[in-house]
Amino acid sequence: MPFVRALLTRFATTLVTLLGAAIIVFVVIRIVPGNPIAMMLPPGATEADIDRLKTLYGLDKSIPEQFWIWLVNVLQGDFGTSITSRQPVFDLVTGRLPATLELSLMALLIAIALGGAAALTATLYRGTKVEGGIDVAGGVALSLPDFLWGLALILVLGVVWPIFHISGRVSPSLGFDFQSNFYLLEALVRLRFDVVIDLLGHMLLPALALAIPLAAIILQLLKQSLKECMHDDYITLARTKGYSETSIITRDALPNAILPTLTLIGVQFTFLIGGTVIIERLFSYEGLGNMAIDAVINRDLPLIQGIVLVFALLFTLVNLLVDMTYAALNPRLRHA
Repeated sequence: MPFVRALLTRFATTLVTLLGAAIIVFVVIRIVPGNPIAMMLPPGATEADIDRLKTLYGLDKSIPEQFWIWLVNVLQGDFGTSITSRQPVFDLVTGRLPATLELSLMALLIAIALGGAAALTATLYRGTKVEGGIDVAGGVALSLPDFLWGLALILVLGVVWPIFHISGRVSPSLGFDFQSNFYLLEALVRLRFDVVIDLLGHMLLPALALAIPLAAIILQLLKQSLKECMHDDYITLARTKGYSETSIITRDALPNAILPTLTLIGVQFTFLIGGTVIIERLFSYEGLGNMAIDAVINRDLPLIQGIVLVFALLFTLVNLLVDMTYAALNPRLRHA
């Protein structure tokens, strides 16, 4: 029962968080300078034209009234209509969201693989030059932001050695008729490996740019946890039984050291999703982050609100999932 009560409390907190994020975004967007209605009209438009569009988009009402109308419509599944494209915001957002989710998950997998492998290697060769080299590499990876890694990858692997694509999500020349917006998943299910390779070729560099800083964080935390575990009594007992150091690290120490790392990965994943805004723009990747920048530039208020609400929903859901997973894996929290 305490666990169920904690979950219900967490759900309530999630709803309040979403409401708070929606209010802040709604107010901030409306007080910043700029008139989106004026951007929609051609030069020479009259005041009557401006008033007509304001009434059409509900901008002639007070901010609290606008927010209430928007909130009620959102709860009914209506996110409004984009000012620039004149299409439903819900359709636009759900059309781009799968691309961002696929990119974020790919970046997460790369970060776990790089960070995990580096931490295990540094622990196995602790006290040697190998560990020192890994520490230096991790420090460099963490000290540079993801967009600088993106620029470096474009220069090296896109220009000097043009191995991977540096823009877009898929090559139009493939002529593949996608039936969903989850391109990679659909290509895998339909066993079109030529399309899978093309999609990965477009996705790898932006995913790597997102993954490198996160891999460095995973490296530091997992390595520290492994080092602490290596002094425990059960590790000493395993050594007396003659197990190899590699076996002791991977079979005995890793399961106990990985719990705090899993929590960190879940939290950092939310920042990873936020980081796609810049990286998608840099690589012209057709995801939600790239659309968010266009929406801000065009002052497309309904679209900005829809995108921010979806990002906030992703953040809160991931954090909720992290809390539930941590509680499920840690009996002390489950019965607290």
